[in-house]
Amino acid sequence: MSRKLKFLTYIFLPILLLDILIKWSVQRYLYPYIPFAYPYGGLGVFKNFLGIQFSLVYETNTGAAWGFFSNYPYILLIARLLIIVGIIYYVFSRSLKRFELFSICLILAGAIGNVLDIFFYGAVIDMFKCVLWGYAFPVFNLADSAIFIGIVLYFISQLRKTSHAV
Repeated sequence: MSRKLKFLTYIFLPILLLDILIKWSVQRYLYPYIPFAYPYGGLGVFKNFLGIQFSLVYETNTGAAWGFFSNYPYILLIARLLIIVGIIYYVFSRSLKRFELFSICLILAGAIGNVLDIFFYGAVIDMFKCVLWGYAFPVFNLADSAIFIGIVLYFISQLRKTSHAV
């Protein structure tokens, strides 16, 4: 098995499957998000732990991050699909280091997880509600976290590449 297929099997698939399972469970067992008070209609995990609140909620999002472009769901879906195709092409057309491949697998798992939501539920399902020292972050999901961490790690890999080239 090629190195790229191993990464896809051992990194991409578990994250994607866990994302699907969590979202299915959330939409099946939790009530819709209520924005007024902890635990926001969901399941409280902890409240006021070092100024942090965290709960599991059920919210849908037809847009991108922070609900951007929610009035254009079809254009957003096409853009997401094109980005996924572009990432897959990038992975298989280049020689990538393990760290780069790992980060791209995170991004790809998250992107595909969110697109699958649109096909299964008509919107992306979000579930993690976090309030840090009074700032309420938008509700997010495992796929969003994988995308964010993957992007950060990919930028780190590129910085390491350029610092070695100098």
